[in-house]
Formats: sequence, C-alpha cells, structure tokens
Amino acid sequence: MLVFAFFVLLQLSAPARAQDNGSGHPAPSSSSEAPSQAGKGTPSGGASAELQQAELAKKLSNPIASLISVPFQNNFDFGLGPNDNGFRYTLNFQPVIPVALNSNWNLISRTIVPIMHQSDVVPGTSQTGLGDIVQSFFFSPNKTTPFIWGFGPVLLLPTATNDLLGGKKFGLGPTLVVLKQKQGWTYGSLLNHIWSVAGDDARLDVNATFLQPFVSYTTKTAWTVSLNTESTYDWTAQKWAVPINFSVSKLMRFGKQPVSIAAGPKCWATSPSGGPSGCGLRFSVTPLFPKK
Repeated sequence: MLVFAFFVLLQLSAPARAQDNGSGHPAPSSSSEAPSQAGKGTPSGGASAELQQAELAKKLSNPIASLISVPFQNNFDFGLGPNDNGFRYTLNFQPVIPVALNSNWNLISRTIVPIMHQSDVVPGTSQTGLGDIVQSFFFSPNKTTPFIWGFGPVLLLPTATNDLLGGKKFGLGPTLVVLKQKQGWTYGSLLNHIWSVAGDDARLDVNATFLQPFVSYTTKTAWTVSLNTESTYDWTAQKWAVPINFSVSKLMRFGKQPVSIAAGPKCWATSPSGGPSGCGLRFSVTPLFPKK
C-alpha cells in the first residue's frame, strides 16, 4: 500500500514539477507561455474560485494554518480483543481555532474529542461514550520561511465516561509541529509526549510518545492525496501502535460553505496485544471557516 500511495502522489505532482523552473518558484507565465496560452488574459471568475479552493485545501494540510476548521473524523477499526473479533468506531471531533496574539505570533488550539462505540474488545460486552480528550496549544510565528513551525503544551484530560474508554489519568507534556509547503506539496511531522501527573492510582501511568510524519499533494482542482502514520510508543508497556493512513480528499462548496470530504484505508502495521489489526476505514467531513 505504501508503494501505491507514493506512486499516486508522484503522478499527481507531475504537472507541478513540469512547471518548476528549478529555483523553487513556479516558472513565469506571461509572454513566455506557449502560443496556445497567449492572449487568454486574467483568470475567469470560475478559474479564480477554483484557485481559491485549491489554496484552502492546501491550508487544510497545514495543522497550524490560520484557518478555523471543524473536522468530524470517523474511524472504523477491526480485529480487537483477545479473540481478534472486536470492533471499534471512533468519531473524533477536532476543532482547530487560531487566535492572533499580535502581528508576529499566533496561538492555535487543536482539540480531539473522541466519541466511541466498541464491542467484543472485552468478549461479550460493548461500551459507548466519550473517551479522553487531548488538547494542544501551538505558539507559531507568522513567517513561513524556511519552514512553518509551532510549539506548546499538550494536555490529556480524563473525560472518558466508561473505564474501558479511557485511562483515568490527567497528563501533560510538550508538542511540536514542523512542516514545509512548496508548490502543491506539504510535508512535515507533528509530535508530542505525555506523562500522567494525576489520576486513579490503580490505573497504569501514561508515558507515551506520539509521532505523526505526513506528506500530501494538492492539485489545482482542490484534490488532495495524503499519507501519514499516527504512531504511539508506550514507554510503560514498551509497545508500538502504528496505523498507516492513506486518504484522498476533495474541497467543495455547499452554497457558500467550503467543506472538505476525505476517505481512505487505515491499516495497522503493528499494535499492542488486543489492539486493532488488519485494515479499517477512515472518512471525514471538515467544514472550513476562512477569514472574510
């Protein structure tokens, strides 16, 4: 699947590479255009709107863009539990809200609120409810060269409504994101580390590193192909959980409201005993609220 994903990314990026003049910037497009392009003038209203949608789609690939977005991310995982027949559905409500602190710095709030249903993770039982919320804050400078970055705290909030849906621990730690956007490409990594500092003494301590390298390509027609992992290493159990996510998304408008719709497989390279296995599915719907 990884080979197929990279092949798709490279194929979609071919037009952009053909227009690169080798300086890292697009080639000039006025009098140097081929004769068939001469005399076309400025882009039409439709072409301009399409470019705006492509720019919005590219911003959505940036985890700390100055853009309010409200993803509803649906995850379907299989093969859980001691009998490998458990199922889990997770709806992650993930609002991203940027706040301008001054002319040089932004504060970006990223929240993950998991709403879960699982069955046969513990054989013969099912649970439905809220999981533990993860809240991140990134302080990020406005400049985008040589790369985009943000740094701040991450909090783990013990909000689970069922003992089997959360760890009953309050945790905190640092989080960092670094990325580069060039032409239609976005690539970088987000990471954090959380230690538990309070909570139920009968539950295992949290000592976990999260690592999310990502790469995506956005076309001029606002299609985006993305590949990432959302790997977690549990230092207490000394176990990795590594899902590999491949998705295709399209930014469109419903009336005046821009919305991104994405779908793709979510395949587990490895997970702890009793964790998910094989391939599941992820699809998301993300309303965007750009500045007027």
